[in-house]
Amino acid sequence: MEINLVSDTVTKPTQEMLVQMFQAKVGDDVYKQDPTVIELEAKVADYFGMEAALFFPSGTMANQTAIKLHTQPGEQLIADKWAHVYNYEGGGVSFNSGVSCCLLDGNRGMITANQVAGAINDPEFYHSPLTSLVCVENTTNKGGGACYDFEEFRKIRKVCDTNNLKFHLDGARIWNALVVTKDDPKEYGKVFDTISVCLSKGLGAPIGSLLLSDKETIHRALRIRKILGGGMRQVGYLAAAGLYALEHNIDRLSEDHRRAKELGNVLQKLDWVAKVEPIETNILIFSVQPTINENGLIDQLKQKGISISSMGHGKLRIVTHLDYREVMHSYVMETLEKLIL
Repeated sequence: MEINLVSDTVTKPTQEMLVQMFQAKVGDDVYKQDPTVIELEAKVADYFGMEAALFFPSGTMANQTAIKLHTQPGEQLIADKWAHVYNYEGGGVSFNSGVSCCLLDGNRGMITANQVAGAINDPEFYHSPLTSLVCVENTTNKGGGACYDFEEFRKIRKVCDTNNLKFHLDGARIWNALVVTKDDPKEYGKVFDTISVCLSKGLGAPIGSLLLSDKETIHRALRIRKILGGGMRQVGYLAAAGLYALEHNIDRLSEDHRRAKELGNVLQKLDWVAKVEPIETNILIFSVQPTINENGLIDQLKQKGISISSMGHGKLRIVTHLDYREVMHSYVMETLEKLIL
């Protein structure tokens, strides 16, 4: 039995999802003639109270398009030091948009309105880059799946309005956050200028993200997507997977959260574990004792059919997902309890 807990991106489409994909009605989406893509875009935009959406092959491309929409070369965005747009998008912020990042030392990847206000450069001081955008992430990846308090978003929005800044949400795992916080997704559309959401993580679709905004902004995003090479043809086969995921795979995310917390409870009792970070959703980050070789631990688990990932500096990550079934969960917990290091 192979159990992959490296990420929630490793899932395979279910048979039911595949049936819906192969039955999809398609057209040429570059000409905006794919009915299934149009349906998906309208559904997700409405879900978050936005006017329009655009389908992308990846969350990175959706985020990079948003940054390009909101900035000019030489300007600066504000984000947490652990932000995905800074750490895991190949330097696209500088390559694609020519902007720099002002990185804040937040709490588990989450920043506050006060921090944002203190990081904005004086727009009249031309020696410093012009601050033009704030990017936040919910849930936070490197922060161990932490969820923002929505009230903090409202406070950051006020700071952005006062200082003429745009506000972007990297909502790659927004579905996980919504299941935990029970926030109204339509409130997100009132707070953010743009939102990216991913279908290929917790929801189990094989590919796809969407960028949400007002109609005029999404029309401009269409041109940037083309420049970045993101135009796709009969992509309705993939959009159909997203529609299936939205209908069937949101509520079940609570199972992933439960299993992550149960794994955390097991790890907290083991003497070779130094610390388990707080667990809110499906990402579990823990540290091993200084005497433990983290790569050796990963290899031992791999020999037992369990794959997890290293974050460096003694930190390890486990991510639960819909392909991680209860029988696997029992086996992993038992294996961790019996592991001798």
